[in-house]
Parts: sequence; structure tokens; C-alpha cells
Amino acid sequence: MLFNSYIFVFLFLPICLLGFYLPSNHGGRGRAVTDKLFLIFMSFWFYGYFNPAYLLIMLCSIGVNYLFHRALSLRPRRALLLLAVAVNLGVLFYFKYYDFFAETLNAVFGTSVALRHVLLPLGISFFTFQQISFVVDTYRGEVRDCSLVDYTLFVSFFPQLIAGPIVNHGEMLPQFARIGDRPVRWERIAEGFGLFILGLAKKVLLADTFGAAVDFGYAEIAALGRLDALIVIVSYSLQLYFDFSGYCDMARGIGRMLGIELPVNFDSPYKAVNIVDFWKRWHITLNRFFTKYVYIPLGGNRRGTARMYLNLMIVFLLSGLWHGAGWNYLVWGAMHGALYVLTRFWLKSVKPRLAVRHRAAGSADGAAARLGGIAAAWVSRMLLFCYVSIAWVYFRAADIAQANRMLAAAFRGAARGISMDLADCFRLDELWYVIKVLHLDNMAYSRYILSGVMLIAGFYLAMAGRNAAERMGRVRYGRLSAAAFALLAFWCVLSFSRVSTFLYFNF
Repeated sequence: MLFNSYIFVFLFLPICLLGFYLPSNHGGRGRAVTDKLFLIFMSFWFYGYFNPAYLLIMLCSIGVNYLFHRALSLRPRRALLLLAVAVNLGVLFYFKYYDFFAETLNAVFGTSVALRHVLLPLGISFFTFQQISFVVDTYRGEVRDCSLVDYTLFVSFFPQLIAGPIVNHGEMLPQFARIGDRPVRWERIAEGFGLFILGLAKKVLLADTFGAAVDFGYAEIAALGRLDALIVIVSYSLQLYFDFSGYCDMARGIGRMLGIELPVNFDSPYKAVNIVDFWKRWHITLNRFFTKYVYIPLGGNRRGTARMYLNLMIVFLLSGLWHGAGWNYLVWGAMHGALYVLTRFWLKSVKPRLAVRHRAAGSADGAAARLGGIAAAWVSRMLLFCYVSIAWVYFRAADIAQANRMLAAAFRGAARGISMDLADCFRLDELWYVIKVLHLDNMAYSRYILSGVMLIAGFYLAMAGRNAAERMGRVRYGRLSAAAFALLAFWCVLSFSRVSTFLYFNF
């Protein structure tokens, strides 16, 4: 079930909120269990709505991992932990990577291993990693005895089930323990609703509009001019950010309506000035997972500088493979890993020496120095955005060959004006109506107005504007804010009829 769908907004969410809060005139342990079971039931409905077979797979995964948790909590044996991790990775390999592995074997060794074309269960990477972290932390003694009800809710909690963030036990189980004991807090429900609407707007008004241009561009690479290809590449960078961060904002908003605070997963990553800063802001919970369960166990930075850089490259290659079963994802991971290693080397070894020399030579003070710092930060920000956007081409393309064709079109394509067909992809009917009312549609370049508006708006919001969490922190609730959110919600609902997908469903 999509958050941006009629059935979710007008049926599922109202039933969930009413069922959770209406019978709240009494508390106690019985009430808490009832509320948890209700949320579990709603989560099963939410996930099983796509395909009942998906629900069966998730239930089996929950059952097996809970048995591992119980066994490890009684006798934390390393062999049992390795078995638990192997089972989880084996399931993930079968559903997500088997065909990729078979195709690679066939291509390299000339074998004829049959492909299975297994349907990838939605969100399997998310809930598999979440359960791996749980059993590992059980082995380490970080998780106390957890009931089956709490564990099932931990894995299946629908706001973060299929798209993250990847939560851990320390931030969720204490909140589950307070379910049933808290009164209705209307201000939190209002905050959650506002955050949900902002995320919804990012998804259906921005990401889906950029997505139309991206889909057109990748379907017509041969016909793209240089400027067309550059617009498509930039549009995908904006689409992916608004799509994923918007969905995470919606998840946090729904969680807040239910009294559950989910972790922030995006913190304006395109405002980063280097790749290290970028990965502190982009998909924060995935970065946290790889740091704790891969980078540190590999030795982190404790075994020398060279080993640290190798560990970082391994993490980024695994991150690429986690996102998708294809060589293009490994190229994407390698590009991020290479720049990350170079940046860490610069920050660790080169920049401190330059700073010492700069101080010894004397530096400018006052307004000129501050202005220079701001300019340098913006130059770094724009260069990083360009690099990340080029890497995203390999992330979006069907394979490496298609990515190379898109980059060739962007840097060696014909120098001509923007395609009218590409410009029309940005045409939101609601905004085009405004242009017609203002009689701007008779202008020679009227069909380019909305493409320019959308790209400028996307750049501003991603690279200079406040993010959703920051905006919600400044909202003063009253009639004006309520009317603004209601109008934005109405506009979003009108856009549900357009084709919409969520990019991270494939991961």
C-alpha cells in the first residue's frame, strides 16, 4: 500500500488512528497489548495489500529470527549467531541476488545456470538488515528479553516497514513499552499530520514530476541533446532525494501521530560540502548500520590507515550491492567509496598541514574572510552535487552501458535547445492552468516556463531551503497554518491520479 494512495489516506490511516486512540479511556498492561496487536494487524494489512505472498515471507522471517533471538539470549554462542546471520543473508541472496549471480557465472564461465526470476518481496532489504542488527545485539547482550508481540511490532511497524528508516531496538522498544499508557496528545497528532503532508508534497508534486522527465530521458537517450541529458541527470538527483526523503518524512509523520518517534534519515544531504558530510546526512540509518555491523567489525580505523581505507571501500561496495543486484550499483558504490577515501585522506593528512602553513603566513580577518568561506562552501557544495549526480546515473540506469550512453549524451551530445517533449514532462496541469489564466501560454517559450520553475524550486529546496523537520519546528499552529496544510493536502490528493512509484521499493 502506498502512502500516496486514496486507500491509504481515506481508509487505512483513519481506521488506524481511530482504532488506536478511540478506546483509550483506560490503561494498563492489557490495554498496551491490545494496542500493539492492533498496530501489528494494521501493519500486516498494509504489507499484505501488495501481495499476500509477501506477508507469508515476512512472517516466516519474523518467526525464525525470534527463535534465534530467544536462543541467543539464553546461550550467546558465536556459531549460532553466524547461523542466524547466514540464514538472513541466504534468504536475501535468494530473492535479490540469485539471478545476478547466475547471470555472472554464465557470462564469465559459459555455464547455463537457470534463472529463477523470483519476485522481490517489498522492503526485504530493510527488514532483513533490521533483524540482523537485532540478533547481533542480542548476542552482544545489548537486547534484554523481548516478547514476541514487541518483536513482531518492531519488525512490522508499517510506517518504516518497506522504506526505512532502519531502526534499532534501543530507539523503538522503549517507546513500545509506553504504548497504552499515554493520553491523546492533539499537538503531536497535528505535528505528525503536518510532517506527513510536507513529505507527501515532496513525493507527489516534486519527485513524481522530476520522475516523468527522467523516465522520458532514459527511454529516449539517443534523441537527447547535451542540454537535455544534463537536465535528465539533474532531475534524477532531485527526484531521488525528494522521493526517498519525502517518504521518510511521511513515515515519521505517521509515527508521530501514533506517538512513536522514528529517527531522522535525511538531513539536507545536498547542503554537504564534501562526501564525508554527505554520508552523515543521506540515508543516515543505513550508514549507521554499516558502521556498527560492518566497518567496526572489520577493524574500523584501529588497524592502521591503509586498512581503514580498505574497510571504507568494502563498506561502500556492500552499500552499492545492498541497493541493487547489478554491476552498475557496484560502480556507484565504488565511485562514492573512492571519493570518500580521498576526502578522508585530505581531511586527515593534507588539510591540517595546510592550515598550519596558512596560520603561519597570516590570514585575513573580518568580512572578507567570512565571504571567502561562504563562497568556498558553495563551490564545494556545487562540485559535490555534480559528482554525486554523475554517480546517480549508474544508480538509475538499467546497466553500465545505458549509464555510459547517458553520460556520453551529456558531455558529447549535440548542442541544441531543450526538447519540447522533455519540457512538457514538467507540466503540472494545475500550474499550467495558472499560466493560461495569466495569458502566458501565448508566449513563444511558454512551454519552458514550468520546467524552469520546477528545476529552480527543486534546487532551492534541496540546497538552500529548510528541510521538512526544520520547517515543522518553526510552525505556529493556528487557523492560517491549518488552512495552508489543508490546501497543500488537497493539491497532493488531486495528484494521486498520476502514475507514481516509490524508488526504494526495489531495495
